[in-house]
Amino acid sequence: MTPQIGHLSLSDARAQLRPWQAQAAPISADEHGQRIEQARALMQRLGVDALLVTAGASLRYFTGVAWAASERLVALLVTRVGKPVLVCPAFEEGSLDAVLRIEVDKRLWEEHENPHARVAQAMRERGASTLALDPAAALAIHTGLARHLRAAAITDATVLIDGCRMRKSPAELALMQQACDMTLFVQRLAAGIAHEGITTGQLVRFIDEAHRALGADDGSTFCIVQFGHATAYPHGIPGVQQLRDGDLVLIDTGCTVHGYHSDITRTWIHGRASDLQQRIWALEKEAQQAAFEAVRPGVACEDVDAAARRVLAAAGLGPDYQLPGLPHRTGHGCGLAIHEAPYVVRGNRIALATGMCASNEPMIVVPGQFGVRLEDHFHVTADGARWFTTPSPAIDIPFA
Repeated sequence: MTPQIGHLSLSDARAQLRPWQAQAAPISADEHGQRIEQARALMQRLGVDALLVTAGASLRYFTGVAWAASERLVALLVTRVGKPVLVCPAFEEGSLDAVLRIEVDKRLWEEHENPHARVAQAMRERGASTLALDPAAALAIHTGLARHLRAAAITDATVLIDGCRMRKSPAELALMQQACDMTLFVQRLAAGIAHEGITTGQLVRFIDEAHRALGADDGSTFCIVQFGHATAYPHGIPGVQQLRDGDLVLIDTGCTVHGYHSDITRTWIHGRASDLQQRIWALEKEAQQAAFEAVRPGVACEDVDAAARRVLAAAGLGPDYQLPGLPHRTGHGCGLAIHEAPYVVRGNRIALATGMCASNEPMIVVPGQFGVRLEDHFHVTADGARWFTTPSPAIDIPFA
């Protein structure tokens, strides 16, 4: 073992768990208001009269309301002028008022009434004839709206919503930094309690416990723990595994702070690494660094993906998505959703800009044997990329 792996008892690890001290401030009401105005500016540029944002991450982005989508329509209608309009069930009004961060007009509907008619009515009152619909909206919402609006008047709001959400403000970056700091600390403790015979289930439960103790919104938002050959599957395989000497350990987990996500993967060796494990781990680190160094404003997302793949191809892996090699994109955006724009993948010509955030995780899979994924997130600055977390130094020293 090393000083970072297997050196802690469970009680020693738990003794280090206490509420996080460096608390980032939640998004202010003023910032939520600025987001509405940014959406309106984009609507004007795109020639759209209204935007309908449905329950989910984008509704939280614009209003502060963390509300899960269901069969009952809860949505925000933004028009070029006037207060945004909240369309919601009448019996939910009080619950929504308790968390709203912006001033709204309301269109309440009773259980027997049609909420899509409320949207159409509000649009007519504002003189709006074209509607950009949240891409996360269910098909039933589009179908319902089409009964009250011309189908051609309903367009995809992806460009509009991504145009607002892709570039993070300083307040958003601070919340993501806190979430990343907390998860990296949890990763460090999880490596510390690893020992031969521990199960994946025990580590998953500890990681959730630790995230909760530090003050994450709701424990782990997800957690993948895999040992040995199971690490060759990017999102794992079912079943409980026991740790053995010589196993690679892959832990991919995250939490949220005021809705903003962390997502960090560490892969390290329990015991002594084989020559092949050492070689693949070193290539993974080299590919991750190459992607990081390719990041700067104006560079296309696909060019960052290509930088990682060149390292692997030069070492005889791949090419493309062939294995042994990298079976998926190099990275994904992150924020109020664990996966969001911009995506670091071939074919994505979106130019990076300051404030954009993404994962850097060019995983290498050796089929039937093992996989190595090192995942850290960066944000784009005027000078290039800046890490939220410092990458792993070595296969047996996972933390800087």
